[in-house]
Amino acid sequence: MKAVVRWREWDGEGLEHCVYQEDDDGLTLKGMVMTVREGLHGGHYLVRTDAAFRTRLVRVEYVDGPTVHVEADGDGHWRDLIANRPLPELEGCIDVDIRMTPATNTLPIKRLRLAQHESRDIAVAYVPLPDHMDDDLLPRRVEQRYTCLVPDRRYRYEGLASGFTAELLVDAAGLVVDYPGVFRRV
Repeated sequence: MKAVVRWREWDGEGLEHCVYQEDDDGLTLKGMVMTVREGLHGGHYLVRTDAAFRTRLVRVEYVDGPTVHVEADGDGHWRDLIANRPLPELEGCIDVDIRMTPATNTLPIKRLRLAQHESRDIAVAYVPLPDHMDDDLLPRRVEQRYTCLVPDRRYRYEGLASGFTAELLVDAAGLVVDYPGVFRRV
């Protein structure tokens, strides 16, 4: 299955183009983003999973800024491919959450396969937006909760440390259609 989607920031200024490709080996997300939220940022990303939708490779390159290139073994062990070193602080993280895109919300939605009203707390490798363009931007561990409200259609996302909550409307592939206050599908 292949899909091409575009999102705008909720306020209508930023834009993203994402290619979603799923096959028997897993899924690949490739996207280009221009955002004005929290400052002007542009970049592109690549995420690959295995057949169980466990994150295996993440590359994020900011225009005129830092690059993140990490891999995971699918069992929660991560490695920084740029510095060629393990990332023990991400131990147990199976999914990645890239701040500049709603595409990565698809990963836990597909992997967890929650039944209606079922919730699951997870730890993710979170890639923030850079504060300064020379920042070392390694992912950090963040705790989240996903709750299935309507199977294959509506999920509640909660950032457990931040207290942020949103109801996500998704399509048949698990890609966000509306992320109230943050992103909406074009």
